[in-house]
Amino acid sequence: MRLIDENGDNVGVVGIEEARAMADEAGLDLVEIAPQADPPVCKILDYGKYKYEAQKRANEARKKQKIIEVKEIKMRPNIDQHDYDTKLRSIEKFIGEGDKVKVTLRFRGREIAHQNLAHALLNKVKDQVEEIAKVEQFPKMEGRQMIMILAPR
Repeated sequence: MRLIDENGDNVGVVGIEEARAMADEAGLDLVEIAPQADPPVCKILDYGKYKYEAQKRANEARKKQKIIEVKEIKMRPNIDQHDYDTKLRSIEKFIGEGDKVKVTLRFRGREIAHQNLAHALLNKVKDQVEEIAKVEQFPKMEGRQMIMILAPR
């Protein structure tokens, strides 16, 4: 097996008994680092410390990852301009934070007969946030509501 000593220096190819003797002499453990290599690579180190540092690295990686949430914005087909602008600012803020946005248009009563207005409204939203977001799911009907999902670029 190929052996790396406690200082990180490459000792070379040695037998398993000789490697165990060197590890015992140093008061450390013999750990197989790359079993699939030819010949296998082993290292002399403190196994408890090695596991502890690996766990710390995993925890740091978990802290740094961003969890993508899906935020929902609800509108109506006959939304007023000021309300639309407010909803659009919220969409831009959520996309800027790296979250996905689910834009929902709810139909009440006879509004469901005018789905063309809803398509026009969702296309208007899509066109206005085109630089910062891409459409992940194009507008489609689900019951009495039309849904579109936007994701950050």
